[in-house]
Amino acid sequence: MPASEFVKAFFLFDGLNSKMLPEEMADTLKSFIATENLYSSATREIATKFENLNNEFKYTHDRNPIKHIQTRVKTPSSIVSKLIRNGWEISVESARKNLTDIAGVRVICSYINDIYMIAGLLLSQDDITLVRRSDYIKNPKANGYRSLHLIVTVPVFLSTKVERVNVEIQIRTIAMDFWASLEHELAYKLTDQKKASISKKLKDCADEISDIDKRMQKLYNTTIESHDKIPE
Repeated sequence: MPASEFVKAFFLFDGLNSKMLPEEMADTLKSFIATENLYSSATREIATKFENLNNEFKYTHDRNPIKHIQTRVKTPSSIVSKLIRNGWEISVESARKNLTDIAGVRVICSYINDIYMIAGLLLSQDDITLVRRSDYIKNPKANGYRSLHLIVTVPVFLSTKVERVNVEIQIRTIAMDFWASLEHELAYKLTDQKKASISKKLKDCADEISDIDKRMQKLYNTTIESHDKIPE
């Protein structure tokens, strides 16, 4: 089946009865939808782990290092489109082998140190396996983007088997998320020429925001931590 027909079918599939589609296509669509559900389960597993850690800190340290958690899963049409763009086979097996960003969890923290603490606590759990770690805080991207990226596998327990599923995790501060959100919005609205003209300004903003992050961390270290320290 031509790739274009696959993409069209996936975009039109919402709300349609699979019996309206050719049998082969319907089976493929069903397998991708089952995969979407599997990856949705994986994001819930990861999100729950972060929520549990955050709740524990609320009662043991009277603070929440995590401000909010966002999850997302690529739709079947988005998965197929990415497979086509990269020249990969259109199948669930190909998607699971080649795509590490089908499922995503974004964690927003207050301070830089919280990022590394939360990441370390997650990775110390027995059922989590680290696949790849990219530290864009210590090594920012050329455009100024900062965040800690982790790709991990987590087990999802189904009725007849256990599936280990990749989840991409982004952990960043409120300030980093502020910059990344606005930069992303500008990237979609501006032409390449206009984006090039403001790239240095965006980079300068990212550096200024990073400096504020570091200053806020220092303030926390010298005020809150010392205030909360139990005298010997």
